[in-house]
Amino acid sequence: MTSVLVSGRHYATNEPLSVGSGPRLELLPAAAPLGAEFIAPGFVDLQINGYGGLDFTSPTLTVDDVVKISLGLDRHGVTGYLATLTTNSFETIAHALRTIDKACRERSEAARRIWGVHVEGPYISAIDGPRGAHPREHCRPPDWDEFLRWQDAAGGRIKLITVSPEYDEAPAFIHRVVESGVLVAIGHTNATTAQIAAAVDSGARMSTHLGNGAHPQIRRHPNYIWDQLADDRLTASIITDGHHLPANVVKCFVRMKTPERIVLVSDITGMAGMPPGRYDTMLGAVEVLPDGKLVVAGQRDLLAGASLPIEHCVANVMRYADVNLQTAVEMASIAPARLIGIHDHHLLAGATTNCVIFRVPATGPLEIVATINHGEVVYQA
Repeated sequence: MTSVLVSGRHYATNEPLSVGSGPRLELLPAAAPLGAEFIAPGFVDLQINGYGGLDFTSPTLTVDDVVKISLGLDRHGVTGYLATLTTNSFETIAHALRTIDKACRERSEAARRIWGVHVEGPYISAIDGPRGAHPREHCRPPDWDEFLRWQDAAGGRIKLITVSPEYDEAPAFIHRVVESGVLVAIGHTNATTAQIAAAVDSGARMSTHLGNGAHPQIRRHPNYIWDQLADDRLTASIITDGHHLPANVVKCFVRMKTPERIVLVSDITGMAGMPPGRYDTMLGAVEVLPDGKLVVAGQRDLLAGASLPIEHCVANVMRYADVNLQTAVEMASIAPARLIGIHDHHLLAGATTNCVIFRVPATGPLEIVATINHGEVVYQA
């Protein structure tokens, strides 16, 4: 007889439910009444730059670092994610890719959790505003041969790349990357309407953290935000941590794109999981404020990335955009998995037993009660 790992209520139907202990999902009847705990597919975050004081984009990244980041995400309900590398030199990115690949080949803790790599840059705008916190000296046009060398270093694990279409080389590069089976996103861009249309015609299918990595002020219309919102071929990732986008902007984005074309990402850096305070990083001095806002040290407005994990984003999108629990959860689980070609991540019998159990408080983030990865309880509050 199959033993029960956890019990709770189905996140979509509210029905009593138990999850069996096998690596393949077995859903068992549960005795009612149950408490306020929900069971859902584990969260899938397509933009994890680091955690717990460690960043992937580091010339000294080790296999142990990769494992530590991966295990740290268990307490946030993340059962799969894309290790995200940001703009840097060829060798720093290549070293990180080789290390991530080595970790996945040698350590099951990494292999189960890392579902691929997201290369965010260096093929992005060098202009202040769109480039965000990415170092200007490393921003450069797309280079197919360089990308192939990185994919080789990664052991084929690159699943997503963020590109600005403002470069003449962009359409041909995007076409070749898409033909190779990698998802292309538009982001950190100063592209024109025509350049964005050309990128989408070439196969780009996503917008990276839409509304961020942009000028503080842009023309009313046309502009690169409206262009991406209007194209139904693009799915937008958004950061709903309460700091990156105002609530009314989140609501407008979700209504314009519809929930079917929105995925939630945390975009957390190595400052996630760290207590409030000032830290020296590769990008300079930063500060984690008491509310979790991550800023350039010495002021309170200029963001230096994100530090609040995905459970904050799921709770906030419900409140900001007036979507129900099922919709919010699927924006952070089923939808991002599907974007990177994983179609069996759901709460149905036979899927891999990757689940999150949580409560929904009246305020604040979801309260993660337990995380199950490949049938193993890897976190329990």
